[in-house]
Amino acid sequence: MSIKLESLLKRIEKLHPKYIDLSLNRINNLLEKLDNPHLNLPPTIHIAGTNGKGSTLSYIYNILKKNGYISHCYTSPHLKAFEERFIISNKQINEKELIDTLKYVLRINNNNKITFFELTTAAAFLIFSKKKSDFLILETGLGGRLDATNTIHESLIDIFVPISLDHQEFLGNNVYKITKEKLGIIKQKSIIIVGKQKPNVMRFIENKIKILNNKKIFYGKNFYISDKKNSYFCLNYKNKKINLNNPGLLGNHQIENAATAIITVIELNNMGYKMKKDLINKGLSQTFWPGRLEKRYLKNIPIYLDGAHNKAGAEQINIFFKNQKLNRWLILGMLNNKDLRSYLLKVKKTFSGIIAIKIPGEKNSFSPEDINKICRKINIKCINKRNIKEANIYLLNKIIPDEIVVSGSLYLVGKVRELYS
Repeated sequence: MSIKLESLLKRIEKLHPKYIDLSLNRINNLLEKLDNPHLNLPPTIHIAGTNGKGSTLSYIYNILKKNGYISHCYTSPHLKAFEERFIISNKQINEKELIDTLKYVLRINNNNKITFFELTTAAAFLIFSKKKSDFLILETGLGGRLDATNTIHESLIDIFVPISLDHQEFLGNNVYKITKEKLGIIKQKSIIIVGKQKPNVMRFIENKIKILNNKKIFYGKNFYISDKKNSYFCLNYKNKKINLNNPGLLGNHQIENAATAIITVIELNNMGYKMKKDLINKGLSQTFWPGRLEKRYLKNIPIYLDGAHNKAGAEQINIFFKNQKLNRWLILGMLNNKDLRSYLLKVKKTFSGIIAIKIPGEKNSFSPEDINKICRKINIKCINKRNIKEANIYLLNKIIPDEIVVSGSLYLVGKVRELYS
């Protein structure tokens, strides 16, 4: 990211005293001044949930691309460059176009209070409305009902990936309140696809939306995975079995996200958007979404980079790393608004020890001392280091582990992944 773009983004951050302040009033006012670009978007696939939004979006995008379709995508957060959030007609936006658009939207906003995500979403809608595309694949930022992306008036398909506890200070103090907020993206005529959920969450969703006339498709009821083998998984839908390539991303949860993406594509095919099975398989196997159990190496030691930052993400780490006997270490950095204790309790048996670091450049990061204090209380071996380089040196020279995992935040992963081959 250039100094010019970084400076512009800092200007946008100063327009509102809070980074997050959920409301649709400010962005609706701005969109009206921009001549309502959100009412002139391509057919939209809207995705909400706690974990798996970005991976599911990436599967859908890659399958559509392989089948010859053009898509816009809007996702967050980014790993390294802010431009990663904007895919325009199958290509990442160029910096000049992004800067020019943000400057224009800033001028139209005229210093009115608006959050960072609201203004950048308005800019995204402005760009998306002007460029040719068959689809817009739209990821919510936080929640659903009051999320800036929910200013759209219609969607083809609304997808719900796994929902769990996160951002309780904004969405509610239990999983049912959080789920209700996320269900707020449902549009009148959209198809509703619900990916794998905890049983209590799935029951709540089914009960909440049973009065809606929308077509509803539920994981475990209308579609499910029956076999998972080395080279393929079997998706069962409408009494048909479909053998599909295992996805390009690691972890059983990614097979479940891939299944949700495939059902989305099948429904698009039913609408008349033709999809070929061999191209669906190619799209699956070639999907890459960085920072999600991304395997790299530190010297000859396997290192996995994963942005898991909540209890549900920690559960998926445990499932993936089944072999508890390996000398496996975790390099951990996390934002201080996350439930660190719950995360640590989940991964406690998976790791021999933890190297605690601060997320580089993040003032709202837990300090190594904060992490160490909680580790001591729940009997986890923890060593403090000032930064990622010190952590790497210590592991290579003092520990020599079988495996290393870097996790706790996508911000952390984005800032350190280039250190590993």
